[in-house]
Amino acid sequence: MFRTLIAAALVATAAALGAAPVANAEGTYANCSQAHADGRYDIPQDDPDYWSGGDRDGDGIACES
Repeated sequence: MFRTLIAAALVATAAALGAAPVANAEGTYANCSQAHADGRYDIPQDDPDYWSGGDRDGDGIACES
């Protein structure tokens, strides 16, 4: 009985960790003001937080300083 309880607790914990929010495909920030408030400037195109809406001049860098 005790083993079953421990196994159930481990499964529940694993499920809770797997339920983390998924990042938005267009970046995690709604705008550069949010990124700057988080200390993010000059976000390169290969960064998961990059989004084309934050790249005003199309050079592959979003939220330039």
